[in-house]
Amino acid sequence: MRRRTVLAGVLGSTTVAVSGCGSPSRSGPPSLDFLSLAWQEESVKVNKALVEQWNAQQSQIKVRYVQGSWDDVHDQLLTSFEGGAASDIIHDEGNDLTDFGFGGYLADLTTLIPASLRRRIPERTWDTARLGGAVYGVPFLQEPRVLIANRRLLEEAGVTVTDSADAWTWTEFEDVCRRLSHRAGGAARRYGTAWPMKSPVSVTLNLALTNGGRVLYKDPGGGPSQVRFGNADSAFAELVRRQVVQDGTAPAGALALGGGDVLPGFFAGRYAILPLDFSYRQQIQQQAPEGFDWVVLPLPVGESAPDGGRAQGVSPQTLSVSAACKHRREAMAFIDFMTSTPHMVRLAQGDWMPPTDAVALSDPALSTAKLGWSTGVALAGHLAASPALGVRGYAEWSDKIATPALQQFYSGAIGLDSLRRTLVRDGNRVLARYRS
Repeated sequence: MRRRTVLAGVLGSTTVAVSGCGSPSRSGPPSLDFLSLAWQEESVKVNKALVEQWNAQQSQIKVRYVQGSWDDVHDQLLTSFEGGAASDIIHDEGNDLTDFGFGGYLADLTTLIPASLRRRIPERTWDTARLGGAVYGVPFLQEPRVLIANRRLLEEAGVTVTDSADAWTWTEFEDVCRRLSHRAGGAARRYGTAWPMKSPVSVTLNLALTNGGRVLYKDPGGGPSQVRFGNADSAFAELVRRQVVQDGTAPAGALALGGGDVLPGFFAGRYAILPLDFSYRQQIQQQAPEGFDWVVLPLPVGESAPDGGRAQGVSPQTLSVSAACKHRREAMAFIDFMTSTPHMVRLAQGDWMPPTDAVALSDPALSTAKLGWSTGVALAGHLAASPALGVRGYAEWSDKIATPALQQFYSGAIGLDSLRRTLVRDGNRVLARYRS
């Protein structure tokens, strides 16, 4: 769940490698360093305000706010861990917990998590931070993928706006995109949708769940994970390719783009519907032309799939404690404070994504239909751990095998059999060198 565009004014003095754990102040109580990767202006303000509130209430231990950046955070954190300069409390995401947890850089929080905090977050969400029986982070924000549509174009085509209780199936979504596509030449060309696939692997894995697939399968006995690419695993990937190569309802040019890159075309009416992460609503709200009418719809569902086809894989944002921290209980107390129900609501509003706290999800500020909040909140109960989480060797498989293969497949350069052979045969050779 990497953030997209860093606000230069907010993060102008970013630092990730920070001074040592549990560093004592020259006078007064010891202090803990809190590395925050908040990047949106609202989110930064909320995080800083909560740190100030903690410090005003605490006399035994203080927290120092350290501004970080999502850009290359994995490599920067690894450098700080190996150099003994990591922050005590670390804001990151689930994907990074695998390497850092198994690498011994993060503390196991199992015995430190207060019972009240454990109850606030559903067990399925704790699974996103649990590796080998240890819990290496507290998941606090999660982000579903939704459809964001140009309401005017839907109405002109006679397309009914759906709600979370009556989402389109993927087959219906394909039909809608055909109705919305306009095949005139040049600037008059309009596509029913666009698939920004700058990071094709995570999208493919997470949305494979909608059809009952996973692609990556962990060995419950602790052996190497395996790549499989049966019909359920490939169904989503086949749909994207079909829309791009066969139906022409999605442009090939969008495949190499990020979500923010397709927004100008969306505002111009070139794309009618965009499948995007939920927090893109903020960017759309800020950048849309005056009078542009947009609506948030639930992601289409798979047919005859578990959970009614509504399941999605996610890698939530997490708060962890460095293994080198000298004040782990105090660090956990701060995390408990940050993730209390009212504070989770504020953090969710600042980052424009649902919290993991079940009670916070029902807060009126988040359950409102305004700006599509209620659509995303309704999907929260169907979010599951991304198939990538806890898979050792995932980064190598993703970079060297899956990314180039999926890029070729989505563009039409290779077929399904070739994709399956590459992902499974070559991928399992990579994963065989690792143990989960």
